[in-house]
Amino acid sequence: MTSRLAAARFSTRFKATTAPAKPESRISTVMIVQIIVRRGTVGSSGGVASHKPVTFPQWGHSTLVPTASAGNSKWPPQTRQWPFKCFILFIRLPTAWRFARNLRLNFSVYWVIDTIMSTENKFIREHSARLEDYFLTRRQFLQRAGMGFGALSLAALFGEGFFGTNARAEAIASLTPRSPHFPVKAKHIVHIFAQGAPSQVDTWDPKPALTKYDGQSIPNSEGVAMASPFKFEKKGKSGIEVSEVFPKLGDLVDDLTVIRSMYTDIPAHEVATVFMNTGSTRLARPSIGSWVLYGLGTENQNMPGYISLRPGGTPPGGSSNWQSSFLPGIYQGVSINTKIATVNQLIKNIRNEYTPLREQRRQLDLVHKLNELHSQNLQKEAQLEARLQAFEMAFKMQTEATDAFNLNKETDEIRDLYGRTNQGNQMLIARRLIERGVRFVQVWAGGWDHHQDIEDRLPERAKEIDQPLAAFIKDLKQRNLFESTLIIWGGEFGRKPVRDRNGNDSPGRDHNAKAFTTILAGGGVRGGMVYGATDEFGAAAVEKKVHIHDLHATILALLGFDHEKLTYRYNGRDFRLTDVAGNVVKSVIV
Repeated sequence: MTSRLAAARFSTRFKATTAPAKPESRISTVMIVQIIVRRGTVGSSGGVASHKPVTFPQWGHSTLVPTASAGNSKWPPQTRQWPFKCFILFIRLPTAWRFARNLRLNFSVYWVIDTIMSTENKFIREHSARLEDYFLTRRQFLQRAGMGFGALSLAALFGEGFFGTNARAEAIASLTPRSPHFPVKAKHIVHIFAQGAPSQVDTWDPKPALTKYDGQSIPNSEGVAMASPFKFEKKGKSGIEVSEVFPKLGDLVDDLTVIRSMYTDIPAHEVATVFMNTGSTRLARPSIGSWVLYGLGTENQNMPGYISLRPGGTPPGGSSNWQSSFLPGIYQGVSINTKIATVNQLIKNIRNEYTPLREQRRQLDLVHKLNELHSQNLQKEAQLEARLQAFEMAFKMQTEATDAFNLNKETDEIRDLYGRTNQGNQMLIARRLIERGVRFVQVWAGGWDHHQDIEDRLPERAKEIDQPLAAFIKDLKQRNLFESTLIIWGGEFGRKPVRDRNGNDSPGRDHNAKAFTTILAGGGVRGGMVYGATDEFGAAAVEKKVHIHDLHATILALLGFDHEKLTYRYNGRDFRLTDVAGNVVKSVIV
């Protein structure tokens, strides 16, 4: 009876069904073991086996499965089936465990979808994927995947203020006026750069010994001495000797400080020019104007704080002379070609002929918003920031700059005082910029590279700057701007006291890094004094020598800065204009 019931259950379990169109094998190991064991039961029984048709839908046909009878069996059926049942249970145990596991997993997934991932969950609202998350760059992906947790751990260890915050960086990278380290008179700088290296022995440093040894060899020098073709005359109450090529500046010598003991490192125009402007002969460094703007900011937020005026062409070194390098781009100088007459041509695209100011403002605001979105994912890029700041400044300059560079608003008397020349226009523009709060103005007055024909060419170059610079000083005094404006005139190096071998019958002078002259005026500078001296031939500075770094340190001191403390951290190091050198020439400061 028991065997028949078992057979009935087996037959019912494998109930005949219609075969599928494309049968797939679903025979498990358990099914095969059941069939084999049940067949073996027939052979071991002593009675007659009954047969019932059993349909296997997986196979698509029926078969006869013998069922052991209860008669004449050596062992009762119940006794023979319990090991088989245990064996089958043991085999199916992993399957049952997987089924339970899958059931629990399904329940967990449904619970997560219905509960945790609900849109009403505040964590989902705060951490849901945003549009920008679908546009990851390779750098972002690698940073998030490989360095994200490491960066968080490092930031937690060092603290938020260890590397400096973005708020602090943005506060520093602005043109807002700032106070220097100590109070001083100078608030503005006008640097007249006599690029090309003027001859010191023909302008500000007379050497009677050259007249005595003219045409003869001189000690410690190759070549023969060349006497200056120009006469020197004592000027003013101070009695400072000035060359006849500077008659108008000579009349103002009591307002000037003449540093005759300047020297530099390399007598090559491009290297020395960049060195004078940046304090570096090799690596790209911020220009002195950028350092001044970084330290003081500017008084006029609608004008660039640092403007470089050049009468056409590009000087040796190009934009390296007014670049901001690793300083924020907002401190970079703006170069203006003053050789062009009209304001619209002087500053290209100063006016937008197609878009009104209101629409331009909206466009700039959109650009700033997009940049802010970009900066949330990546660190701010210096070049991108500089470009955006240039856009913003260009927008503001549309009204302010057109007035500052329009010389037609000056009276004829003032125009005649400065002279209607390129240098006269540049110096007049410089005065108008100073009046409008521009912090640093550089005026390029080059053409002093006289390897030959110095007797004819040097007076022409001196005449170009003599009247404009003298008028500039007088004009500043009348407007009470002289004491607050530091004026600098000089080149990148000097000239040798001997004839240049390439001069032939019209001689000139070759480069000399060991001696040259720089002029300072206004802005807290002592007037009517000479500082330092060269040897009897003017070949090298020998008394109170002043290096380029010393000059830079003195300029910063006149603006109220300790040059060792005006620093900017970059690549793990605190950089400064004077590098690791520089001594303030205190004797020239009031």
